[in-house]
Amino acid sequence: MTETLVAVESVSMRLGGHLALDHVDLTVDRGEIVSLIGPNGAGKSTLVKLVLGILEPTEGRIHRAPGLTFSYMPQRLAIDPTLPLAVGRFLDLPVRHQRAAKAAALALVGASGLERRAMQALSGGEFQRVLLARALLRDPALLVLDEPAQGVDHLGQAEFFNLIDRIRRERGCGVLIVSHDLHLVMAATDRVVCLNRHVCCSGTPETMGDDPAYRALFGPKAADAVAIYRHRHDHAHGLSGDIDQAHAEHGHEHGHHHPERERA
Repeated sequence: MTETLVAVESVSMRLGGHLALDHVDLTVDRGEIVSLIGPNGAGKSTLVKLVLGILEPTEGRIHRAPGLTFSYMPQRLAIDPTLPLAVGRFLDLPVRHQRAAKAAALALVGASGLERRAMQALSGGEFQRVLLARALLRDPALLVLDEPAQGVDHLGQAEFFNLIDRIRRERGCGVLIVSHDLHLVMAATDRVVCLNRHVCCSGTPETMGDDPAYRALFGPKAADAVAIYRHRHDHAHGLSGDIDQAHAEHGHEHGHHHPERERA
C-alpha cells in the first residue's frame, strides 16, 4: 500500500494581498520523486514553505504523515569567504554528528575525503553533494531539494540526478525537486507538476511536452524542454563532471534532458 508523506489539498495562499497560490493540489508518496517546475514567480517557493510547515495556508489543508521527518536542501548558500569553514564542521550545523555518521553521509553522495576541505574551495558539484550529505544526516522520509543542480555542468547534473534516484531507491524516501530550469528534468522523475500559481498540468516527463496547458505557458517549443534521451558509455564522471578514470571501465546509463535531442 502506498504511503503518502505529504498531501496538499486545494491550498490557496495570500501574501500581502497578493494571491501566490490558487487551489493547489500536490502529493508526494514514499519512494516517489516529484519534480515541481514553473517560471519565476509561479509560487514554487511558497508551496515548499507550506509543505515544510514554515507557512500556514490561507485556505485548504496540508496533511503530513505522523512523525514525518524531512530535510531541505537550499537553492544556494552564501558562506563568508573570510571565515574558514571545513566540510566536517559544516556538516555539524546546526546539530553535531558523530564522525562516522558524517563520513558515511559523504560516502553515500560520492564525496568521501572532503571532511578537511574548506567549503569555499569546493567545486560546484562537490558543494552540492556536501549540501545533500548534510540533508541526509537527518535520515529524512521526505527530501526537499531546491534547484539542486545549480552551478553544476550538464554532465555533473546527470550524475547528481542519478545519485538522487539511487538514494530514493536505497532509502525509500520521497523526494520533491523544485526547479525553474525546463532544460533539465531528471529521467527518474515519477511525476512532473507544472505550477503557475495553480497547477497547470502534471504527468510523466515523457508526456508533459504534449500537454496543451504546458505549451500555452512555455511556448510552442516547450515540448523540447522535457525531451529526455538516454545514452550508455564506458566511463563515469567525477564530482565536477570530469571523467573519472578510476571507474572508466564500468559503463552506465544516464538520463539526460536536452533541448537539441529528439524525444525518446
